[in-house]
Formats: sequence, structure tokens, C-alpha cells
Amino acid sequence: MENYIVSARKYRPMTFETVVGQKALTATLQNAIRQNHLAHAYLFCGPRGVGKTTCARIFAKTINCLHPTAEYDACNECESCRAFNEQRSFNIHELDAASNNSVEDIRALINEVRIPPQIGKYSVYIIDEVHMLSAGAFNALLKTLEEPPSYAIFILATTEKHKVLPTILSRCQVYDFSRITIADTVAHLQNVAAKEGITVSEEALNVVAQKADGGMRDALSIFDQLVSFCGKEITYERTIEVLNVLDTEYYFRLTDCALRNDVSGSLLLLNEVLQKGFDAGNFITGLAQHLRDVLVAKDPQTVQLLETSDAIRRHYAQQAQQCSPQWIFHALEIINTCDINYRTARNKRLTTELALVKLAAPVAAAPQPQPVQQQPVQQQPVQQQPQAARPAAQQTQAPKNAPAPAHTPQQAPKPSPKAAPQMPSMPNVPQIPTIPQVPVAGNTTGSQQATPQQQAQPAHQTNRTNPFTADQFNDAWIGLGTHFAEEPRLQSLITDYRPAYKGTMPIRVEMPNPWQLDELKQNLPAIYRLLHDKLQNDSIELELTLAQYTRTQMAFTDEEKYKVMLEENPALGSLKTALDLQID
Repeated sequence: MENYIVSARKYRPMTFETVVGQKALTATLQNAIRQNHLAHAYLFCGPRGVGKTTCARIFAKTINCLHPTAEYDACNECESCRAFNEQRSFNIHELDAASNNSVEDIRALINEVRIPPQIGKYSVYIIDEVHMLSAGAFNALLKTLEEPPSYAIFILATTEKHKVLPTILSRCQVYDFSRITIADTVAHLQNVAAKEGITVSEEALNVVAQKADGGMRDALSIFDQLVSFCGKEITYERTIEVLNVLDTEYYFRLTDCALRNDVSGSLLLLNEVLQKGFDAGNFITGLAQHLRDVLVAKDPQTVQLLETSDAIRRHYAQQAQQCSPQWIFHALEIINTCDINYRTARNKRLTTELALVKLAAPVAAAPQPQPVQQQPVQQQPVQQQPQAARPAAQQTQAPKNAPAPAHTPQQAPKPSPKAAPQMPSMPNVPQIPTIPQVPVAGNTTGSQQATPQQQAQPAHQTNRTNPFTADQFNDAWIGLGTHFAEEPRLQSLITDYRPAYKGTMPIRVEMPNPWQLDELKQNLPAIYRLLHDKLQNDSIELELTLAQYTRTQMAFTDEEKYKVMLEENPALGSLKTALDLQID
């Protein structure tokens, strides 16, 4: 029976040309060999499985080759190359720092450095996982690494560059290996599959590349696993089954359900995913990535950022045409909020289901402008009205001795250039002409122009006058905190600072600082609307003021204590005079 060799070892690169995904780095090493500019110490750092040790071996083999090629690659024919290929070379030494990390191990290595090479020009010492060396071992290596013999070259490899001492880094040429892209991984796997006589789909290889996360060794190991399960034909369906990866089709189907406002379909799809054994948190994370890919696919210039097959890329482009950017942003906000809340939620499935319900629910459109009932308004003196508000007051003025007719477009006069246009307003935002300044403590300008009721009444008032008690007002005010649950700062203000209704208007609301006052002032129209609707009373007025605090002067000295006692008992002064007492 033939000995089996895993693909990661069988197809390990033997030349710089066959190294995958590190073209710039391998070209630099080749140029250093061509120009004979070899440093005495190198540091190869990067993620696992990207070719650090492989490049170190190729580099060591090439610089010791007795007859290099025109491209400065190893000839594989000289004694040095054959000794390396047969793993009997005495010029190339590999040390695993994970298990040889003591000072004694490094001292033994230093003693070996004194021995010159027997064949070839250089003695190359490859120290893998160098970050595992102890502080004492680093210090023992420091001097030798700085001034080694002319024939000694050190190549250090690590996955955690930040753990290497700065004194070591300063004595090495540092080469940063990058993660291998999905495209390079797929191309290499296709080459391996062709050599092995295996038929594999591009979609399956994309799944393998994504699962490997930039490591070629991991990708080849996963490929061997698929071959063991699928045989000579690897399909996309069997790949996701073996690797326990959720099919991207689920994300496409869920997005379609959300676009159709199909809440029940979204929940059934989530249940199907959970029945297959997938975690809801991973599903939410994958959905967020899917929505990002849909957003990227909307622009032909950014569609190249999708690291997937051409068929799936076309599918993304088709679905992107059905989604507006506003909807995608809305969906991403919902999913990201769910991802944040998922970690602390006790009922994780419910949290996920609520996110999908919000995603599939129709997006609330801006409300149409409400018809304004033309009630007779009490005309104020001209000099007290702002200049911009005079046309608006004239528009709403009803004919004398006539009932208030229903609002019709034929009866509405054409707005003047200074009046606000009649266009759909955003939620919780009243029409501009009816919002004067909110009365604030110390601001007398606004109070001279209009009464508090005229300043704060929203545009939709209908003159409801339902009476209410203090308890009813308190309950309505507490209910505001529930309405503004998505605005924690405003919710905290409403919850912490409750006004006391004493049967008179305006109701005084005191804020401790100007910033909190401005926060409440900006949301006052929405607060008015909610209070009016809750209590069925449009005459509710709020007066926002800054709280006044009185500071008590503490008595510390004898003189200050005497003055305090004198204020409480004036006879003490007569006693002091009669007895001729002195205050020390």
C-alpha cells in the first residue's frame, strides 16, 4: 500500500515561483540573492499557513546552491541541493522555539554557530515560533544575532511579532507576510485538484478558501477532508454539509422575504436554520455580511470587492437592484443592534426573531400633511408678531361670522415666499410657521412676543380640553420614557426629572444644566404631541427652566459661628456686651 502524503506536504512549494500569494516578498528575496546583498538576520512574520517556514527553507537552499539557475533558483542537482531534498543537510538547521525556549537551548545553538559549513557557503539557522523564547533566551541570543560569523544567517519566524523584543527586531530585516487572498487560494486548489484528477466546483473552492481564512495549509487540509468524504467529485452542496457552513441561499431567501414584508416566511426560515443545528448568533453575523455584500454589489466599481464566484456575484448584483440604499442602511442598523444585544440577551432566539420581524416590517413612510382646521384665531397686535409669521396668520384667519370649513386645496391661499411650503413633514416634527421660541428661564424676548401656549402648541391642535388629574399627568409623563426608549439620553431626562402638576398652567419643568435643557427643548414638539394625545387636552403648556440652587455657607471660624448663633438668638449680643466678652 502506497504511503499517503497530505496535500500540504505533497504540494509544498520548492521554488520562489511556486510560492502562492507572496509575489512582492519572494521577488525581494530573489533580488537580494542576485545582488549578493544578504543580511545576517531575517524576521518572517505573519498569520499561520502563509509560507513563512517554506520561504525560509527555499531561501536557505538557494543561497547554498553550488550552481544556481539564471533566475537564481536552486538547481536541485548539486550536492547541497540533494542533501537538502533528502533532509540530510548539515548547513541548514531548524529549531522549534516552542519546545526549545530555554537559555541552555540557545547556548547550545550558539556553540553550533562556531562550526563553519562543510558544503556550501552559509550555515542557515531557522528558528520557528521565535516569540516563544523566554526573556533569558532572547538575551542570550542577542549578541550572537548582532555580530554572527560571516557564514551564519539567522531566519526567525513568528506569528506574533509584537511578542518579539524590540532589541531583536532592530537587528533583523523584517518581512511581513500577508494573508493569501481567496482568489489565489482558489487558483492553487484548482491546480492541486487537476493534478489529483478531482472534479470540484468553483463555489465549493470558494467556501474552502473562506473557511481557511487566508492560510494555504488550512485550505489544503480542508481539501483533503473533502476528498475523503466526496471522492473524485466535490460539489457545493456536499462541501457545505461537510464543513457545516450555512448555505448563502438562506441569506438571499431571507432578504427576499424582508423585501416582500413576509414576516412569517422570515420566522419559518430562521426556524429551518436553527433546526439544522446552526447558531442564531452566527446566522445574524452572516446576514450582516450578506447585506454588506448586497450594498457593495449596487455599484459596478465596488462589485470587485466581493470575494466569491462569478455565479454568486451575479446573484448579488440581481438582488442589489431590488434593494434601495436606504433600505440596506435600515436593515444593517437593525442587524447590528441585534448583534450587540445578542451577547447579553437571555432569550437569544426571541432577540433574533424580533430583529427579523423589524427587518420584514414595512418601513414607516413620512406621513402626509394633516389638514389644518381653520379655527377662528384671536388676532394679536401686529407689533408683537414676528415678521415671517404674519402671512401664516393671515392664511389661517377664517371669515368673520362663518363656521370653520374643512380644508380644501381650492380654499387655501397661495403661500407667500416667506411662508413655509406645505410639504410632508418628518415624524414628530411640527410645521415650521407654528413653532416659536420655547420659554426658558431668563429669556424674556420670546415671552414678550407670544404666550407660552402659543409658543409650544404643535401644528395639529384641535382645542381638546379634557380635564385630568395630577396622577394622570404623572402617568402620561412616565409613558414618555417608554416612547423614547431608543434615545437613552432623552429617556433618562424624562425619567429623572418629573414635573409636578398643581392644577395650573404652565407646568414647570426644571433642568439642572443648559445642555439637558437644550436636549428637552429640541424634542419638545414630540413631547407636546404625545401628552396632548394621551390626556386628550391641547391646552397643556410646559415651561422649561434652569433649576436654581442655593448654597449654604458653612461656619468654620469662631467669628462665623458667633454670627450664626446671633441670628438664632439676638439676646446673645446683649450678653456679650454686658460681660465684655471677646471672640478669639
